[in-house]
Amino acid sequence: MQLQLRGVSHAYDNTTVLQDIELKVEAGRILCLVGPSGCGKSTLLRLMGGLERPSSGSIRLLGDPPADCLNPLTYVFQDFALLPWRSVEENISLVLEDHALATPRRQQIIDDVLQRTRMADFRHALPRQLSGGMKQRVAIARALAVNPAVLLMDEPLSALDSQTRELLLDDLVQLWTSEPFTGVYVTHNLSEAVRLGHDIVVLSRRPGRIFKTVSIDQPLNERGQNSHELEQVRRQLWQMMRDEAQQAERELLDS
Repeated sequence: MQLQLRGVSHAYDNTTVLQDIELKVEAGRILCLVGPSGCGKSTLLRLMGGLERPSSGSIRLLGDPPADCLNPLTYVFQDFALLPWRSVEENISLVLEDHALATPRRQQIIDDVLQRTRMADFRHALPRQLSGGMKQRVAIARALAVNPAVLLMDEPLSALDSQTRELLLDDLVQLWTSEPFTGVYVTHNLSEAVRLGHDIVVLSRRPGRIFKTVSIDQPLNERGQNSHELEQVRRQLWQMMRDEAQQAERELLDS
């Protein structure tokens, strides 16, 4: 499915956070949202996911959902959001319990996503027994269990150390390569954006507007860490973000 935003603006009281966002998230592609701190990236993701309603404009899902889609839009959060008294398997089962699924079908889904995220050997573990990276794998498995039309990821790796972050990035690339999904990924980390994003949208300083969209045609599974092309894109993105952040600081000092 395609996620389409037209003329989306949003304000809290008298503060405009986002203004005139025109955006398409194409089916089977991952779109990364980057920009200066406070530009409205996470707010935009919440609007996409229906957690808040925009002050103006429209957000629509177009096209047919994937086969066996249980939730059109599903989140992966920064803080994992696992229930500490439930095992890995039971945390994943949670998102299936409101659906009319026979027990064998529910177990088949759980087994599949545990296998895809390499967590099958830890199905009976509690969250406190898992590392940060393993907890996030469970959160990703739980999101995949409902086979969403669009997977919304809000800085899912920012709480992890650099080594674990690289491993999880590889996992996400492998998951997309084996079964492409539509995704929106919010991050401050430009290396993550160029590693994972097919389309990278740079938001301006607040109120956030679309400053630039950069597309990368290179397949995800061919993007090495030392790619000269990706490093050029990363530097280009940083220059845009730095200039916007410096301009915001100048405006603050002038006021």
